[in-house]
Amino acid sequence: MSAPCCNAHSTVPVEARDVRVSFDGQPVLRGVTFTVPHGQLVALIGPNGSGKTTLLRCLLGLQKVSAGEIKLFGQSDLQKVMHRVGYVPQRLALDRSFVLSVREFLALRLRKTNNWFWQSHKRTDELIRATLAEIGVEPLFDRPLAQLSGGQLQRVLIAFSLLTKPELLLLDEPTAGVDTPGEETFYELIAHIQKQYHLTVILVSHDLSMVYRHASHVFALNGVICCEGTPEQVLNADSLKQAYGIHVSPYEHHHHVH
Repeated sequence: MSAPCCNAHSTVPVEARDVRVSFDGQPVLRGVTFTVPHGQLVALIGPNGSGKTTLLRCLLGLQKVSAGEIKLFGQSDLQKVMHRVGYVPQRLALDRSFVLSVREFLALRLRKTNNWFWQSHKRTDELIRATLAEIGVEPLFDRPLAQLSGGQLQRVLIAFSLLTKPELLLLDEPTAGVDTPGEETFYELIAHIQKQYHLTVILVSHDLSMVYRHASHVFALNGVICCEGTPEQVLNADSLKQAYGIHVSPYEHHHHVH
């Protein structure tokens, strides 16, 4: 996967201004305003019910906003730029009888391979392999999607989202369903992908230690953006109390001796 051309980066990838969303008269987003410049790994933190997933759905054009404006790459008609956006959902619920293999599922993503049933495995693999080598899904190609572990499935979903070479990648708690030892590797993988492809990444996460280690900027959301800044600025007792409404132990960064 090659990095997108530089002239695509002349506009800010994400701008939200006074975005409001209510469900059954209950406000969930109460005037969210924020900007994400190009090439940042941004973490979105906040308590359950604070509107994090709703905000991602607004950015994807899946949730209508009742007021305010969202622009992606300077464009308020989000559908026009959706081909520049990748998305990894929190989890994909699959029936155990779902028969598509990992290879077949990934092949659906590309125009060149979405008629995979006419092509040899070798040809399909050649077309999708370049992006996927470092993500570690190639050994899973022949496995049924429905029989993968949580961590394996999330890797496949990341691979799926990267196949179209997005410039903006949205991840909604990508380690939900991943075992604890695999979590750190997973965040390292996302940070590596972000740097290598100069992506802008917005990552919803509850794991403050991982956010501290890997994010370049943090937005704390609770209906509105309560505070924002570097991990050092946001992940402290005062800022977290503002966002969570209760005392949350800040994540202390310890330098490890190598």
